[in-house]
Amino acid sequence: MASSTTIDILRISQTYKAFRNNQCVLYFVTESISNICQLIIYFVIYVLITLNDIDPGNSTLFWCKFRAMMIALCTVISFSTICFSACDQYLSTNLQFNIRKLSTTKLAQILIFTAIVISILHAIPFAIFLEIRASLCRVFNPIMSQYLSFFYYPILSGLLPIFIASLFSILAYHNVRRIVRRQIPIVRRRLDRQLTAMVLVRVITFVILTLPYAIQRMYTYLAKVDQSNLFLLAINTLVAGIISSFFNLNYAVSFYIFIASSSRFRRQVKHILLKNCWRRLKQWFSCNENQIHPNMPTQLVDSGIELQ
Repeated sequence: MASSTTIDILRISQTYKAFRNNQCVLYFVTESISNICQLIIYFVIYVLITLNDIDPGNSTLFWCKFRAMMIALCTVISFSTICFSACDQYLSTNLQFNIRKLSTTKLAQILIFTAIVISILHAIPFAIFLEIRASLCRVFNPIMSQYLSFFYYPILSGLLPIFIASLFSILAYHNVRRIVRRQIPIVRRRLDRQLTAMVLVRVITFVILTLPYAIQRMYTYLAKVDQSNLFLLAINTLVAGIISSFFNLNYAVSFYIFIASSSRFRRQVKHILLKNCWRRLKQWFSCNENQIHPNMPTQLVDSGIELQ
């Protein structure tokens, strides 16, 4: 029984090392960091509104510009890494060696660096064209408004990443179904299946949460809702609020999706929490007890006896 448990632990450790060193995980980490920054920005926005009963973004120009820049920056980075992870899985699971060898950590680093640079450059116009007029923070420049209406919201943060991520995740899934034909180690084969399943489920969730948002945005800007029709305007505002809330789940659900979709990932998380985090936590408590009772015998500390 003990030997079986030891073998399971060694197998999990081996799989975890292979998982951690895979370039697709670099995309996951980058997306997670971007999502955390996005959630922090949203949290600060809601806290400031709650504390002040008004939106400070409509009165403070710096906050008006900064929050829009950060939201645009994190959105482009997050969606780019989702597309990159799907493309990487297609490359790494391809039957042709010349295509497989394109999937490297160096390529992942180059793509992530390029995405960050482009995202920063893309966020700069938000700082330039955002203004506050009549206590309203928004873009009043007609050219920038056209860009946001017809490209950024419906295409760049909607249909384009949906199309790219969906296409390559489907191709990767097709490759994995034929992976038995390849003569590769069993650990690598299981890793490819695990990562492909995680990427596929992440992309499916991404499409479900993002597609309604892109459609709603296109309807809002193309249909030109009559502002004088208060009933229709209220319905459009309600629907937009609900869809936006679901869209923002993109930044919070990755971990739970991976937990639900991959039993191997669940075992890896359990292994890390129990074997590493819990062990360090116990060591920390032991150090604190030794500092509180530096001269007390270990037997007395463990039994809870106090010296008078």
